[in-house]
Amino acid sequence: MLSTRVKNSLARRGALVLAGGLWLVWGLTTSQANPATTQPDPKVYQRPLTRQQETPLDTIVFNKLEQLRLPTPALCSDAVFLRRVYLDVIGTLPTAPEAREFLESKNPKKRSLLIEQLLAREEFADYWAMKWGDLLRVKAEFPINLWPNAVQAYAHSIHTAIKENKPYDRWARELLTANGSNFRVPEVNFYRAVPSKEPAALAQAVALTFMGARAEAWPPAQWSNMALFFSQMSYKATKEWKEEIVYWNPEKNTTTAPATAPAVPAAAVVWKFPDGTPAPQIGQRDPREVFADWLITEQNPWFTRNIANRAWYWFLGRGIIHEPDDIRPDNPPSNPELLAYLQRELVTAKYDLKALFRVILNSNTYQLSSVTTAPNPRAEANFAAYPLRRLEAEVLIDALGQVTGTSDKYSSPIPEPFTFIPEGARAITLADGSITSPFLEIFGRSSRDTGRELERNNRISSAQQLHLLNSSHIQRKLESGKKLQDLLQARRSHQETLNELYLTILSRYPTADEQRIAEAYLAKTTKREALMDITWSLINSAEFLYRH
Repeated sequence: MLSTRVKNSLARRGALVLAGGLWLVWGLTTSQANPATTQPDPKVYQRPLTRQQETPLDTIVFNKLEQLRLPTPALCSDAVFLRRVYLDVIGTLPTAPEAREFLESKNPKKRSLLIEQLLAREEFADYWAMKWGDLLRVKAEFPINLWPNAVQAYAHSIHTAIKENKPYDRWARELLTANGSNFRVPEVNFYRAVPSKEPAALAQAVALTFMGARAEAWPPAQWSNMALFFSQMSYKATKEWKEEIVYWNPEKNTTTAPATAPAVPAAAVVWKFPDGTPAPQIGQRDPREVFADWLITEQNPWFTRNIANRAWYWFLGRGIIHEPDDIRPDNPPSNPELLAYLQRELVTAKYDLKALFRVILNSNTYQLSSVTTAPNPRAEANFAAYPLRRLEAEVLIDALGQVTGTSDKYSSPIPEPFTFIPEGARAITLADGSITSPFLEIFGRSSRDTGRELERNNRISSAQQLHLLNSSHIQRKLESGKKLQDLLQARRSHQETLNELYLTILSRYPTADEQRIAEAYLAKTTKREALMDITWSLINSAEFLYRH
C-alpha cells in the first residue's frame, strides 16, 4: 500500500503531466501519442538535411532510400545529437556544464570534435567492456561458471584491449588460440565461458562470436566438421581454488567424430572449414591456429562482415543483416553495398574498431532525426531515421544516479563466494554478469548465458513503469540525492533552475511552452515540491528513458 504522502505526490505529479502533456515526447512510448496532434518542436529535435556534406556512407544509404521512394527525415538537432552520442559512445549522460558548452559553441565542426573527445574518454572502455562482456559471456555463476577470480582476470583483459584499441583481428586471434591458466592467461576463459566444453559447444560459441552465425542451424555435417578444430582442447585443474589450465592437447584422438549435438557418422567428419573448403594438412599444428588462419583474412567474408554488421547494429539499433548474430545465406543484408563499404573501411583501417566507429558516427545517416512522419516497415530496414531504443538497464540506473547524486548496491545472490560491490560503483563497470540488483533485473539486463544480443531486453514493461512511477527506490533518490537537492535549493531564479534541471536530465534547455507550464505550476505550490515534481516528471518521460 502506498503512503498518503506518496499518493498525494503522485496525484500532484499526474496533474502536472496532464496540465499540457508537457513531457510527452512525440509518442516514444508504447502508448504513443497521435502524431497528428503531438508534433516535436523542430528547433529542439531536428534541423534541415542537405546532401552537400554527405559522406560516401550516406551516398549509399540515401541512394537506396531514393530507389525505394522512401523520404529521408531531417538531421537531429545539436541537443539531440549531444545526448545521443554520449549515450551511444560512453553510455553516460553529459553533465549540465558539458551540455551547455556544446550547445552554445559556434564551431561548425563541434560534432566531429565531440566524437573524438568521447572516443578518448575513460568511460568508452567501461561501456564497451560491458557490451563485449555480454557477447563473451563474462559471468561467474551458472550456467557459465567462470568463477569470480577468472571473471576479474577476463574482464580486465577485455577492458584493456578496448582501452588500448587493440586491432580486432589480433584480439580475436588471441582469444581463439590461447593456452594457459584461466587466472594468468585471461584469454583462455573464452573456452570456459560456455555451458558445455564439448567440441560442438565450443564451435557454436566461436561461430556466434566471430562469424555472427548460429552453428546449431547449420547442416549437421557442417557443424561437426567445424567442431573438429576444437576437439583437442583439454582442461586441467590445479591446486589453487577454481584455477584451470586450458590447453591444446595433441595427444587427443581426432580420428573419430567429436561429441556433437547433431548425429553424424564418423566417416562424414573431416577437416573442412565452414565454407566447405578443405583444411590444409594439420600435422603437428594446433587445429585452432589453422582455423584462425582461415577465418581472420581479408578474403574471408565471415570475420569482417560479422564485426562490421555488429558495429552498425550497436549504433543504429538494427543490423544490415538482422538479427546481427543470425548471418546465413537465406538472411541477406538489406543494403549489400553498405555492408561491403563498412568491411572495406575496417580492412583499410587494419581492423581498428574506433576507426570504423568514426565512419559511422560522423555520417549524416547516424545523425538523422528519429522523428518520422510516415512510418514504413522498409524505412526501418533501410535506416531512414535513427531508431528509438530504451536505455540499457545499466545505463539507465547510472543516469538516474548521475542526475540525483546517488548510487546503488550490487551483489551476487550466490555465495560462492558471496560478492558485494561497494556503493559508488557505476553499473556499466560491473564485470560479472552474476552481480546484479533488483533494478537491473527488472529492466532486462543481459543474462550472459548464450552471447546472443536478444538476451538483453530493452522493451518497456508495466513492472518497469510502476517502478519508475512509485517505487520507494526512485522516491529515495529524488528526496535524498545530494546533487539534486543542492540544485533545487540553490539561490537561482525559476528560469535558471529549470535550465539547470533540463540540461542535467534531458541535455537541452526547456522550450518556451515548457517554461510557461512549469512557471504556472510553480505558482501553485512550494518551490521545492514543484521542482521535485518536475524532476519526477522528466525522469519518467520517454525523452529521458529512450535513445532518440
